[in-house]
Amino acid sequence: MKPARDVLGRLDSTDVTIDDAFWNPRLEANREVVLEYQYEQLEESGALENFRVAADDRDGDFQGMRFADSDAYKWLEATSYTYENDPDPALEERMDEVIDLIAAAQEPDGYLNTYFTIEEPGARWTNLGEMHELYCAGHLFEAAVAHHRATGSDRLLSVALDFADHVDETFGPDARRGYPGHEEIETGLVRLYRVTGETRYLDLAQYFLDERGQEPSVFERELATFEADDRAGNPKWYRYLFEDKAGEYDGSYAQDHTPIREQETVEGHAVRATYLYMGMADVAMETDDESLYETLETLWQNMTRKRMYVTGGIGSSHDGERFTDDYDLPNDTAYAETCAAVGSVFWNERMQRITREARFADELERALYNGFLAGVSLDGTEFFYVNPLESDGDHHRKGWFTCACCPPNVARLLASLDEYVYTVTQDERELFVNLYLGSTGTIRPDGTEVTVTQQTDYPWDGAVSLEVSTPEPVTFDLHLRVPEWCRNLTLTVDGEDRSVDPDAGYVTVGRSWEDGDAVSVEFEMDVECLRAHPNVTNDTGRVALQRGPVVFCLEETDNRAPLSNVVVDEESIEATESDVLEGVTVLEGSGRYTPPDVWENRLYQREEGITSEPVDVTAIPYYAWDNREPGEMLVWLRTD
Repeated sequence: MKPARDVLGRLDSTDVTIDDAFWNPRLEANREVVLEYQYEQLEESGALENFRVAADDRDGDFQGMRFADSDAYKWLEATSYTYENDPDPALEERMDEVIDLIAAAQEPDGYLNTYFTIEEPGARWTNLGEMHELYCAGHLFEAAVAHHRATGSDRLLSVALDFADHVDETFGPDARRGYPGHEEIETGLVRLYRVTGETRYLDLAQYFLDERGQEPSVFERELATFEADDRAGNPKWYRYLFEDKAGEYDGSYAQDHTPIREQETVEGHAVRATYLYMGMADVAMETDDESLYETLETLWQNMTRKRMYVTGGIGSSHDGERFTDDYDLPNDTAYAETCAAVGSVFWNERMQRITREARFADELERALYNGFLAGVSLDGTEFFYVNPLESDGDHHRKGWFTCACCPPNVARLLASLDEYVYTVTQDERELFVNLYLGSTGTIRPDGTEVTVTQQTDYPWDGAVSLEVSTPEPVTFDLHLRVPEWCRNLTLTVDGEDRSVDPDAGYVTVGRSWEDGDAVSVEFEMDVECLRAHPNVTNDTGRVALQRGPVVFCLEETDNRAPLSNVVVDEESIEATESDVLEGVTVLEGSGRYTPPDVWENRLYQREEGITSEPVDVTAIPYYAWDNREPGEMLVWLRTD
């Protein structure tokens, strides 16, 4: 069924080339260092050995987290995107090696999960809430589509289709009732549908969405019968996930508290939530389900207005890696998992394609440059799982984790960054520029191949130029996003100034384009001192510094500690170029500092006894913290 909405599409990876001073070093590190390093970690952690043990039916225990298969799948997805952009025989050989392992571990009926094959072959599908079988399947499906697109090979796609057919035979209205405890398979199934045209996969994705939150809950039933059944998993862990403090069932952790179309607030595990919303958006794109659109809008409003950090980080609580209450956004204990920022990027990209509204690209940009990018070191070799907005100096990135979901998630987003720069209408007569970075994008309105070349020093400079290359005059609309942070801008088309509404969302330049036509836009980049909603009591009397899309922070190596004793003068803050941290723009200004010794070992002090002294203040991009000497870090700065 063709959707009624004209949903925007992505440009094919082969139609986008990134050549950008800011992003290219990260993409090159991802390609040249990170993928090989992560492959080595998959070997060392036992994730790949699990496939060998499962395939050979030889002695050996399962190693790692029960969903370790998904780390290999995400690595394959990232490697496939990289290969598509830069075909490399050595990379192809490495992918083939891993695909051989995966294919050999698949069971005759199509089932594929090394934990159950090795440890509990009789307990398949007995613990949907905790054991991640469907989650791992979804990541396999995404990897298979990416590999097929990059290479033209069906080797991994055949494995995925056999497993998808097994899942389809197992679950559904005429089979077993169930749905994933950790969402992901919904998006994977839609991707299989788009490649094969097989409607069973789309129907199954919609089934999994529709069953969630219905009564009786599958997870509640599993919880009630856990100890009576021969079931995989840990009863104590299951109760932790799905019981409230009174011992009653609470499905909000896995978004199972109410049917999805009745959900009004973002709840539970933040990664699960964003993956659910991705799946809802994917199904909505294919079915034009207006109720899904409306629900996604409601959930997005709740998240961005009441449950999201200024960095785009989401999921404020370490307890359950989850959303909590409106405005509950602590800084030093913020969880803000890197995977959740990845999920937010994925979800917002889909929302922009559905609605054509710039606000979703704004939030994609916020998460990308801050909550996501902080999750990886400047050299690309170490990662944050957790992204606080305040640190006493003991929080550092690592090369790998026992629960290793974040590093390969970072790799697959970086490897597919070209998919997020532009979107296009089905007839390719409208091109939307969503991210500003040096790149070329190719479209074919009326069959004429047109290339738009973008040049910019973003995010440090707001000047962007775009030039059109076309063999003959061609008519199309060019939509330029006006970032939410921008208050003033200038637009020039072939040397002529155009008036622009800074609140336009997108500025549209529609015309008959000729070869060499150019558009220049300059977004005024002022330093913004942002204040939080008064209900965010953790940030009362404080500001966060932002310039362009980048949020800044203080680090101890540049400032006097304790940082909580610094009171910043908002009016003094100015941007300046630097040679630190690979030449980032820094913010400099002045403030007051209260030395700790004025308290004279007292817990409380009279006002007249508290003195302060002038101090210089230097702020660096939040994403770049913890790349130098260890020390304190602070995003929200005192102003009084």
